[in-house]
Amino acid sequence: WTRLTALPGKYAAETTISPDGKYMVWTTDKDGDLEIYRSNLDGGDVRRLTDEVGYDGGPFVSWDGKTIAYRRDAFQSPGAIEAYRALLKENYVRPSKLEIWVMNADGTNKRQVTNLGCASFAPFVHPDGKRLVFSSNYGDPKGREFDIFVINLDGTGLRRITKSPEFDGFPMFSRDGKKLLFASN
Repeated sequence: WTRLTALPGKYAAETTISPDGKYMVWTTDKDGDLEIYRSNLDGGDVRRLTDEVGYDGGPFVSWDGKTIAYRRDAFQSPGAIEAYRALLKENYVRPSKLEIWVMNADGTNKRQVTNLGCASFAPFVHPDGKRLVFSSNYGDPKGREFDIFVINLDGTGLRRITKSPEFDGFPMFSRDGKKLLFASN
């Protein structure tokens, strides 16, 4: 194996590779906040794609390589930002309110897709480029049961796909969009 990053003591993970193999996206706190970066597969030409305070992570590249879907925990108050930064200094996060966002592959045109107020993650764009699938604990008052949901990229048409009493997560569409693969307990 070949090490692609040299970030001693920093978090560097959540990597996915574009389907055409031209670049990868990943999450790190190397600049003091959890942000999404893009680089060549050899680790060169590193570009930061997100830059707002909060946990930006878990990026997935669409099949056509033009869109990156990710999870984001944005904070509305100075107190919430302070609490987030204090936890991050201890190498912790409290990912209880992650919303799904998308952006162009170059980091432009960021837009929020969900507004559910819960923990949503692992977004994956359908090959038609019009919708995505993700995992969420939306609708569970205890916040422990995760199911699979689909939503249009404009935030409309939310639909629950699974209804198991356990965990369903990390959904991915096949390249032709006819099959859905996911993990389940």
